[in-house]
Amino acid sequence: MAVTRRREILDLLHRDGEVTVSALEEQFGVSSMTARRDLAELERQGLLRRTHGGAVLPSVAAHEDSFQHRLGIDAALKIRLGQAAAAMVAPHETIYVDSSSTCWHAAQAIVASRIPVTLVTNSVPVMELVGQSDQANVELIGIGGSMRRLTRSFVGPHAVRTVLEHFADKVFLSVKGLSRDGTLTDADPLEAEVKRAMIGRAEEPVLLIDGSKLHTRGLAAITGVDQLASVLVAEASNDDLAALRASANGVDVRRISDRAARNGSEV
Repeated sequence: MAVTRRREILDLLHRDGEVTVSALEEQFGVSSMTARRDLAELERQGLLRRTHGGAVLPSVAAHEDSFQHRLGIDAALKIRLGQAAAAMVAPHETIYVDSSSTCWHAAQAIVASRIPVTLVTNSVPVMELVGQSDQANVELIGIGGSMRRLTRSFVGPHAVRTVLEHFADKVFLSVKGLSRDGTLTDADPLEAEVKRAMIGRAEEPVLLIDGSKLHTRGLAAITGVDQLASVLVAEASNDDLAALRASANGVDVRRISDRAARNGSEV
């Protein structure tokens, strides 16, 4: 039964690009311990790479989930990262927010904080979040361009040109993953281009990731992690943090916990 189940797990992985422990529990009626044991064995065979809460294919990740699907994955971690990012915001700053689900939570925390800021974003969900809020603290500049329905974001030459027409104090962004040499990557080249432009136009680029992003990478390179000002990381091992700090070349790398999310400090 275990052999058959693991073969079916691989079929799901090749179909969807990723699997989660919770989905495997529901699909096969097994415990989380059994699901994790299956993933560990398949990883030992070199057939997948485990991530926080699931697994992905061991090769470069060109697969990309919809925004709505990503919004529900590891939501607690993303909320913590978003709160920690919002704690870094000073009144009257201008901030780029990318189209990631993690940074949607950062925008939500900024709106709730009532700190007066200007958000510049290519994310339709962030635009909707600000537009539907009754808080008057956020001025919104929407970045237009070609719509990617999967991510509900605007990309392309017009989007990049709009980014280059503005300067910001900070950019909050997330990525598909980091390569071993510390290169930020995304699944889509057009998304990578917009993120690269945002980093170039921000005084303080801030990356928000969980530990699983340190074990995967996307198809398109964005820039080196050493071009950032800060990296906020949730749920990462000490070894992973040490490797990240080594490649970050002096960039401020902070591990965020529940308590740290309230003040942005490292624990």
